[in-house]
Amino acid sequence: MNTGVEYTSVRELRGPLAVVDKVEGVGWDEFVRLTPDEGEPRHGLVLEVDRDTAVVQVLEDTAGLDPARLRAAFTGTPLHIPVGSGWLGRVCNGRGEPLDGGPPVFGTTTSAVGGNPVNPVRREPPADPVLTGVSAVDALTTLVRGQKLPVFSAAGLPHLELAAQIAAQSTAGGEPFCVVFAAMGVTHADAAFVRDALEERSAAGELVLLLNTADDPVIERILTPRIALTVAERLAFAEGRHVLVVMTDMTSYAEALREVSAARGEIPARRAYPGYLYSDLASLYERCGRIRGLPGSVTVLPVLTMPAGDVTHPVPDLTGYITEGQIVLSRRTHAQGVYPPVDALSSLSRLMRKGAGPGRTREDHLDVAAQLLSALARARQVGELADLVGRAALSPADRAYLDFEEAFSRGLVDQRRDETRTLEQTLERAWQVLLTLPRSQLSMLPARFLDARPSPDGR
Repeated sequence: MNTGVEYTSVRELRGPLAVVDKVEGVGWDEFVRLTPDEGEPRHGLVLEVDRDTAVVQVLEDTAGLDPARLRAAFTGTPLHIPVGSGWLGRVCNGRGEPLDGGPPVFGTTTSAVGGNPVNPVRREPPADPVLTGVSAVDALTTLVRGQKLPVFSAAGLPHLELAAQIAAQSTAGGEPFCVVFAAMGVTHADAAFVRDALEERSAAGELVLLLNTADDPVIERILTPRIALTVAERLAFAEGRHVLVVMTDMTSYAEALREVSAARGEIPARRAYPGYLYSDLASLYERCGRIRGLPGSVTVLPVLTMPAGDVTHPVPDLTGYITEGQIVLSRRTHAQGVYPPVDALSSLSRLMRKGAGPGRTREDHLDVAAQLLSALARARQVGELADLVGRAALSPADRAYLDFEEAFSRGLVDQRRDETRTLEQTLERAWQVLLTLPRSQLSMLPARFLDARPSPDGR
């Protein structure tokens, strides 16, 4: 422990980093207090230790500091934050400091923001749905409690609006539920939009909102998702809530990681991101799940923008390896005026069968979803054929598929940004879309479901 020992041997300040010489007994990830002769104290975390030299990442940045007039005190422990229900209803910055004019957040205990590894043997498989009130998600890519399901988007698409809508509407079927929303690198206008969109949930004491804006220190951006997950773990596993953690935008987070890596002089890997980007993202995403013997669950919905819409970019590419599916937003669908512009054929929830179907959502849910996707794939093929030979040359069945795609987009996927649909309403809409096709084309639906719902013209 180094509590109470102050070092005046700050050798240099380099971007967001401070290099301190002649230190003893300092460990990686240790919390540091930096005190200038004048001005407010700043805080940091030990990033690297080499013999008697420590590299500290300064959370508030190093602007205006003089190394010769700076004292560094190492606490001997990682950064801890208070945790508990005191976070609910609060709006804070990326370091957990209040933005809502209230007092500092207090908790019954403290937890390290780095989290603790969970023994894989104690992990329970994800199960039961988190219902978002968004038809395109609930019907076709059902979110499951304990799952990590990213949203892949691109610049100009309404991913922030979708993330806020999901955060505002999601439920766990009447069980205790709350949302932790972590925004990273957003503009002040977007931060104001998120606060307004989630005001009702915050007032109900069901929301923790962390806002890191684009002009906040880059190191804070790296800390924001870790604080969000630390708060969520306590609310879930100690207090029995099902917690949805929405993190947007993970590309901004990765760019902050790249900036710090460059300041450290590390050898860059693909597209100048650090070589440990995969393990760093995994250290965040893998903090979701359910733990045997403990109540609650942590479900993670990371949102990331793909530069130039490139799915092979390192951030979406590595995210895809770690997570369990993806929700993909499409420029083509957005251009058609459909919200949310989800590309159903590119989207997938690998754990959907764990959270949907008999006993969880509705008996016909999985069959309806499979038939919708099959018919949509056929409709896309027919659309390409129609571009070549013209609609008049198509068979009646093929023309029905063209009508189906329009009904799918307008009747099921498209909804208002403030509209919450129950699962029952979503599945009924799905049936209305399917019944625009002849019964002979609905081969993936069991006869007992079809018999209960004759098509409008009796086919």
